[in-house]
Amino acid sequence: MTSPPGPPAPTSSPEGTSAVQAVAWLHTARFLTTAPRLEHLPELDVPEIAFVGRSNAGKSTCINTLTQQKRLAFASKTPGRTQAINLFALGKQGLTDAVLADLPGYGYAAVPKQDKLRWQQVMANYLVTRPNLVGVVMMVDPRHGLTELDEILLEVIRPRVEEGLKFLVLLTKADKLNRSEANKALSIARLQTAGGAVKLFSALKKQGVEEASLLLWHWAHPETP
Repeated sequence: MTSPPGPPAPTSSPEGTSAVQAVAWLHTARFLTTAPRLEHLPELDVPEIAFVGRSNAGKSTCINTLTQQKRLAFASKTPGRTQAINLFALGKQGLTDAVLADLPGYGYAAVPKQDKLRWQQVMANYLVTRPNLVGVVMMVDPRHGLTELDEILLEVIRPRVEEGLKFLVLLTKADKLNRSEANKALSIARLQTAGGAVKLFSALKKQGVEEASLLLWHWAHPETP
């Protein structure tokens, strides 16, 4: 009699770190500080990973899903009103070995134009000058694709990407797409990002959580197998 198949082996990178370890690492996330201006950001010597995206792209939900915390990243009832950079520390036993940066959502129509322009400049300065920034995760609603503002942000970070800055596009709300729509969205996004890393993500179905977690782990620990 043939034995039933066992549980699938955990996803792992070629170097050996399992997705289970990477997911557990993200679950250590805790609030560090909030900075309404760049000069209020603390100087840190650990790797920093920034999360960016339009106000309605599901950025807060994505961060909360990856860290398995319901309200770590605050989703304002009025999208676009969160006007600060929020930092979250990562690391076991209370030690900080990396930081997540939640940047304000951009592009929401209800935000006054002067506020939009100010925050676009703040974000651009952060992405260009933050010395310990090692990677950027952009959330995109695949039903709308990359917008003009998304493409502007890509242009801002392109010089740093060419110098080694890691970059990932997460197509959020993937559960709202059928297989054909998902494949089409992936193809279009890869073209728009010139072959950059693009993955489907669904907070509802936990799709893409392990893949994204493993990628972020290796961004923050390039020297660790």
